[in-house]
Amino acid sequence: MHVPAGSSRCVVVVGCQWGDEGKGKIVDVLSEGMDVVARYQGGANAGHTVHVGDLEFILHQIPSGILHSGKRCLLGNGVVLDMIQFFQEYDALVARGVEVEGRVGVSRRAHLLLPYHRILDRAVEDRATDKIGTTGRGIGPAYEDKAGRRGIRVADLGDEARFRQLMGRGLERARIRLGDLGHDVAQELDDSVDQAMELRPRLLALSTDTGLEVDEALARGERVLLEGAQGTALDLDHGTYPYVTSSNTTAAAAATGVGVGPTRIESVLGVVKAYTTRVGNGPLPTEFEGEMGEHVRTLGGEFGATTGRPRRCGWFDAVLARYSARVNGLTGLAVTKLDVLDTLPEIGVATGYRMPGGEVHEFPADTQGLDGAEPILETLPGWECHTGDARSLDDLPANARRYLDRVEELTGAPIEMVSVGSKRSQIIPVA
Repeated sequence: MHVPAGSSRCVVVVGCQWGDEGKGKIVDVLSEGMDVVARYQGGANAGHTVHVGDLEFILHQIPSGILHSGKRCLLGNGVVLDMIQFFQEYDALVARGVEVEGRVGVSRRAHLLLPYHRILDRAVEDRATDKIGTTGRGIGPAYEDKAGRRGIRVADLGDEARFRQLMGRGLERARIRLGDLGHDVAQELDDSVDQAMELRPRLLALSTDTGLEVDEALARGERVLLEGAQGTALDLDHGTYPYVTSSNTTAAAAATGVGVGPTRIESVLGVVKAYTTRVGNGPLPTEFEGEMGEHVRTLGGEFGATTGRPRRCGWFDAVLARYSARVNGLTGLAVTKLDVLDTLPEIGVATGYRMPGGEVHEFPADTQGLDGAEPILETLPGWECHTGDARSLDDLPANARRYLDRVEELTGAPIEMVSVGSKRSQIIPVA
């Protein structure tokens, strides 16, 4: 498989829309040529679906490189680790015959997402007037504790007395806040201490210095892939705030999130769907109206891997993709789910937005204005034939190649991979 930027030893794979772009599939294929795969941010609210033959794996925290034997898989300090869900995923892989022992490491600097964070997340969202549409997995409250300098890190597990003290303080804060919200979950909160203590020795055994591991691997001449969760438009700083996640999803966060210097990164591969989707609330300027949204959702199987929620669908947003290319410093692009468009006679691409103040062709910071934006659409002819058997660009119909050429032209990033199905064999490398 062609690896982005030729001989690059450290590659970042980043989503360029609102998440769910198919990063797990791309990471899975690229992992074959890597020695280390590390996740740099997010938590169990993201799901990567990977197909290996007839088997389907849905991974939430462990990098999809785990499905390739011998690859070291790391969770960096930028991750908020849900201990309970993590070991459920770990044990499920073992039960399915995946060799996991000795291959997974978790940063000692990573913050823990504890059961009371999940309870708080659901309670706050339930009471909110203007709902964000969170997954309820506790991501926001865990990052709030981290930023507030009151979080609990994997390193704190090493001192049982200190860990119990920190847990006690966290539980007390949660009780007070939940009481203000009218929730009484005292027993559930108390149970969380026992759950954490039970898993403590297992997690300590996996703890490591991810930055040191990555740095030493690169010094040995090994290849490293850094993967993010969600997408650029959900970045805390650069996304459609406040309808964003609670971490930085963009490529620059990869260095911070695993603990290496930015000069270690040699290439950045952005992943986009051939159309656009979004889960939860917030603006989606190219969103389909009426039956078209349901039609494409059905064609693409657009339901969240973590929550099962239906994804909102729309035409490819070149304004967002070009913005993502800039803020991530993309050196290449991977286009997924091209095959979902196979039956459509015409395909739209947004090249700008009509907003209250006039037309714009750069992605705006004003979420409120973007919420009412109307896409300026360019219409291209569809190809109306099956692409799933294509194994090279020459196998694709002419109109599909023209569509990809236009995507490349509008985003300003060269296309390096194209996916025409869920199988590993259905990813076309572009030389």
